[in-house]
Amino acid sequence: MDLSVVIPVRNEAANIAPLVDEIRAALDGRLDYEIVYVDDGSSDGTVAEIERLQRGLPTLRLVRHRARAGQSAAVRSGVRAASAPWIATLDGDGQNDPADIPRLWAMARAAVDARHVLIAGRRAKRRDSAMKRCSSRIANGVRRRMLGDDTPDTGCGLKLFARTLYLDLPFFDHQHRFLPALVIREGGRVVSVPVNHRPRQRGTSNYGTLDRLWVGIVDLVGVMWLKRRAGRAVLRD
Repeated sequence: MDLSVVIPVRNEAANIAPLVDEIRAALDGRLDYEIVYVDDGSSDGTVAEIERLQRGLPTLRLVRHRARAGQSAAVRSGVRAASAPWIATLDGDGQNDPADIPRLWAMARAAVDARHVLIAGRRAKRRDSAMKRCSSRIANGVRRRMLGDDTPDTGCGLKLFARTLYLDLPFFDHQHRFLPALVIREGGRVVSVPVNHRPRQRGTSNYGTLDRLWVGIVDLVGVMWLKRRAGRAVLRD
């Protein structure tokens, strides 16, 4: 198997089938892949919808949290459960475009240091409210200045990386927004790639952006501390 597509979801029942159809249209015949949904304590019909689709799609898997644990924990659960050596992550709201995955996959595989590279989507044209765009722009600017990760859009859910690279990173709540800085801390490299972004068609946002200012500041200080404490070993063959 080439790729595991990991999708954290909470109360996204209406978006499950359309997104699965789009992933299949983008990847069938191109990659040997699986889809790993991680249900983060949904209270609607999300689980039932995934289980319905599983009856006709053996490559569709479901991991469940007993209670809500947050988006970072859901991503981690999905990566740990994944069967493939490569991971693509998508938001479950349908705003990321699965048609971008093959291009990111090709870039990752072509890199000389492929297993140490994070390919990060950059939403070239955000299809969110003005408030979300503004808060994201401020958060990204502060983060880039403080962490020096040179990544314009860490909030984009579409990313592609080696499973082993991710599992080497320190884990904490809200980790998913700091993946570029953490990858660089481990001696890896980040490549930002413009990707398509669509307006949400169904449901309402469940995870939000880094608009919880106090939590964002605490996380930022914590990642700065991790960077200062990093000690990179120089390996000798």
